[in-house]
Amino acid sequence: MRRLVIVEGLPSSGKSTAAGYIAEQLGMTFVDEGSGAHPADYEFHAYLTDSDLGEFTENERQAVLSAAEKKSGGYIVKISDFTGELFDRLLQHKVYDFLPWDTEYPVMLDKWREFVQNSADESWVFNCVFLQNPMCETMMRFGFDEKKSAEYISAIADIIKPFSPAVVYLRNSDIRTSMEKAITERGKEWLDSVIDYHCNGEYGKSLGLSGFDGYIAALEERQRREVNILSELDIESIIIDDAQNDWNKAYSDILAKLK
Repeated sequence: MRRLVIVEGLPSSGKSTAAGYIAEQLGMTFVDEGSGAHPADYEFHAYLTDSDLGEFTENERQAVLSAAEKKSGGYIVKISDFTGELFDRLLQHKVYDFLPWDTEYPVMLDKWREFVQNSADESWVFNCVFLQNPMCETMMRFGFDEKKSAEYISAIADIIKPFSPAVVYLRNSDIRTSMEKAITERGKEWLDSVIDYHCNGEYGKSLGLSGFDGYIAALEERQRREVNILSELDIESIIIDDAQNDWNKAYSDILAKLK
């Protein structure tokens, strides 16, 4: 019995809307990105070791420990539970964006294992986290090659195999136009932040990417890699091209294949 559907694709591809629709139609639990309490992801959490805690004052350590979960050889702390200077210090240990890869990799795999072990008989629909988050870290942040990204994603696929998962991928043949439309909806501040992330990470710097054109180039390559990696995985996948052109048809095709 299928217990997990994950909707993937580039920004502004309609992942969140599609995932919510699938969950409603199939009677599954929908989890959006940024929900704050994702069962398989650390969205805004810090990871600290005993050595890291040694850099804090005694009062700070006690405050962190009182809110932390001890797991993966260290302590997981929800950063949004804190304010002020302690918030800023915890931010430097954020699982995404700051941890070294050798630390982040096992911590995230442990989180996926925890999800599988603790989900009882519930069925889920996730917006991204299976391809998007791993690719943003391995490709954009660390500048790893496609093989390294595929190894990580394959490890996650092995963990979730008991859920008979399916991945719905919303592929976009006109990424530039979609992003230009997104700018009008999300604003310049959003655009500046995504350009900075995609052009100033290791991947962007290695190619000398800059500005909006650099952002589009990074997204085009990310989509190519994601679709290629997905095709090599031992997991059911449904690729929908340009769903934004006809959502009724896209939804019909998705549900027919999932059912």
